[in-house]
Amino acid sequence: MSDSLAAMELAFERRGTGTPLILVHGIGHHWQGWLPVLDRLAARHTVIAVDLPGFGVSPELPPGIPYTAESLADAVESFCARLGIREPAVAGNSLGGYIALELASRGVVRSAVALSPVAFWSRAELLYCQAMLRVMRATARSMPLERLENRYLRTAAAGLLVAHPARLDPTALMAATQALGSAPGFEETLESFGGLMPPAPAKVPFTIAWGEHDRLLPRRQAVRAARWSGQRVKLMKGCGHVPMSDDPELVARVILESA
Repeated sequence: MSDSLAAMELAFERRGTGTPLILVHGIGHHWQGWLPVLDRLAARHTVIAVDLPGFGVSPELPPGIPYTAESLADAVESFCARLGIREPAVAGNSLGGYIALELASRGVVRSAVALSPVAFWSRAELLYCQAMLRVMRATARSMPLERLENRYLRTAAAGLLVAHPARLDPTALMAATQALGSAPGFEETLESFGGLMPPAPAKVPFTIAWGEHDRLLPRRQAVRAARWSGQRVKLMKGCGHVPMSDDPELVARVILESA
């Protein structure tokens, strides 16, 4: 692993006590996406929600290291080593879900939970995902943030990602929109999805959970994930692609049952 990755200091939030649990967000998001479930998880674990390199307020990857799911997984692995955390549990959403499964395949975590992970798509579904994310990125960069105080615009802006946009805190949505629009790692990471395949079989216990109303990665992808995982897939009723605000109690329970 690159020495430059080992020297990176990533932004993160730490809460709670107990065995360590690392939380990894999706493309264009930031650690604050986990806020709806953070304290529930921190009641049982030392929870560390991290901003991936080039996202949130973490620095960009060092020159010469490409933005791929694997290199971002390398960065999370190096981040844990830097903090002296050995074999934590890990949970991730979307791109973060893939990273959780990748770390499980390396055997460097104790367990993994992947919420609607990327890479279980068909070619058409991949192209749809990339197109929708590019539209969302362009909208995030052009829309005045104060317009998101309007609940109808919040529904339009977030309806692809969550099943219940009305449950989103307007301030949180503004911050997430700003994070999406400003993330320097976004374009290269999104382009790298074109070559992304499911990771090697996991060496540790893992769980995959899928939002019943996932509109970005439709739940038929969960069928492929079930075949890959030996049927270890749960359906999260009433949830979308980013389920933490849709049903915080359910999401926390899914994670805690495996962490």
